[in-house]
Amino acid sequence: MVRLKNRYLLVNILYPEAAALPSSKVPDVIAFNQSTTDDLTPQLLIKAIREAVLELFGDYGSGAIAGSLMVKYLSPATSTFIIRVTRAHYRIAWAALSMMNSVPVKDGKKCVYRVVRVSGTIRKAEEEAIRRAREMMLRAKRELGDQSAAALESILGKPKDIRPVALDSEVLMLDASDDDPADYGTDSDG
Repeated sequence: MVRLKNRYLLVNILYPEAAALPSSKVPDVIAFNQSTTDDLTPQLLIKAIREAVLELFGDYGSGAIAGSLMVKYLSPATSTFIIRVTRAHYRIAWAALSMMNSVPVKDGKKCVYRVVRVSGTIRKAEEEAIRRAREMMLRAKRELGDQSAAALESILGKPKDIRPVALDSEVLMLDASDDDPADYGTDSDG
């Protein structure tokens, strides 16, 4: 039996027109990455991608991605989604996303779809989405300075559960594997 190989595309929806407006207190990173309307559903997103593929690549492109195109994750709050497509045809979906220019809802805002990661596993795509969301929040806090907590609450809304947030100076990230040669020989008897 042959294993089907897929690619997972992590995509951000950016709103460049909102950042061009002279809003004094909103940092650019927040203006570009503002939340998407809750009316956006995975079904509408798939339909829009299929229409863009049909327009760009015709019946060939539409047939190539028809069986494998699927939205695996959609977050309107972070304007991020992950789609799955076969490995052989992920570039077709990427090109279609690059040519789309509005949110596929009634009277949708103008936007840009940016593919930020192509991965062979959904796990790595999810990890990248989490890493980028944390990085965006830290960058926004840095830009806002002292009034960061109150300003972010006014822009993004009050958080549902209050948990302490680590500042970027307190974040420590380690990447190690089980096969790290530095670990061998440390527990020896001799």
